[in-house]
This record gives sequence, C-alpha cells and structure tokens, in this order.
Amino acid sequence: MRDLDITEVARRSGVPASTLRFYEGKGLLASTGRRGLRRLFAPDVLERLALISLGRAAGFSLDDIAHMFAPDGRLRIDRPLLVAKAEELDRTIRELGIMRDGLRHAAVCPAPSHLECPTFRRILRAAASAPTTGARRKRTPRR
Repeated sequence: MRDLDITEVARRSGVPASTLRFYEGKGLLASTGRRGLRRLFAPDVLERLALISLGRAAGFSLDDIAHMFAPDGRLRIDRPLLVAKAEELDRTIRELGIMRDGLRHAAVCPAPSHLECPTFRRILRAAASAPTTGARRKRTPRR
C-alpha cells in the first residue's frame, strides 16, 4: 500500500493535521517523507494512531505512550505499567460510584437540609478522606 499524505491520514483517522504534527514532534509518529509540502506517512500510521487513542482513553500520558514504542517503531508494552493503570482505573471507578450514589441520594433526600441527613454526612466524610480524581489525579509512574 502506498504512503498516505497528512490530509488523508487526518481524514481517515479523525485526528487533525495539527495533532499529527504535534505527535510527530513528540516522537509518537514518523513521517516517511514529503509530497510537495505535505508530510507522508506509512499506512500503519492508522494503527499507531488507534493505539495512541486507546492509550489516551485509558488515561496514559503521551510520554507513557511514547515509551510503549521501541525506537524501531515496534510495540513494547510495559505490562506492569498496564497493571498499575488498571488498578488506578479500579480506584477511580469505585470513587465515581460513591460520587454517583451520593448525588442520587442528595437529589431525593427528604431531610430539610442535606447537612441534617446522616447518609449525606457519611458521604461528605468519605469524600473528604478519599484521594481526588480528575485533573488533579496522580499520573501512573513509569517503570
């Protein structure tokens, strides 16, 4: 199969050309040359982009993902890192489940004030002692 120009890669993958150039700068992708001013990529770039997308969806940083590719472009996944990420996701799922249940309870709680509700107060205590999720969550350490 012939090399794909950056426009075709963007169209097929749904990844904007600016992101493709950014990924190339980070070492996640390598162009094979140029056709005029347009970068060319090997056809397997689409599979690599799918792997990057999967890694991002799982919460890996771009640096973590970059380390999953050997210098020759082959995949070299750090299995202990995958286990650590899966455990982190399990913790996040538990925390989000508690948050979901708390929101549902707060929505139907008959207490005059949520602060008078023993269930809501237990949820508050649990939230105060739980690690934070979201943007402030710690990254999975690289091994």
